[in-house]
Amino acid sequence: MSASNGSAAPPARRPILHTGSFGLMAGGLLLIIGAFTPWVSTPLGNMTAMAGPGLWLLCGGVIAVAGSLLPHRRLALAHALVPAAAGGSLVLWQLAKIAQISAETDSWGKMLPGVSMVIVGGGVVLLISAARRMYTAA
Repeated sequence: MSASNGSAAPPARRPILHTGSFGLMAGGLLLIIGAFTPWVSTPLGNMTAMAGPGLWLLCGGVIAVAGSLLPHRRLALAHALVPAAAGGSLVLWQLAKIAQISAETDSWGKMLPGVSMVIVGGGVVLLISAARRMYTAA
């Protein structure tokens, strides 16, 4: 049927990528990378994130990457905020735990945050900025 006889045109296809897709994908990939890199550096060696919160970070990263491919912006916003909250709370909790152990044993500077905490912190910042960008987009 043609448009001249009153039939409606097919609905426009919704694009998959939205305003926060690239930030959401980058933040999720940083969480995934942070799950496998050294989490804490000690004089005896490095502890990887998989010895502690690595599985949580891996799951959060996969959720964030999946949210970057969702065409629905509100659902993608939840996919940005949940991993950001989980990753941020894990980093803060582990930093507090390092400070507590260092204070109890009087060994300041022996146990340090690893590169993974910095990577995950950067991923959390990217996820929060992507969530803000999606929230303010029209």
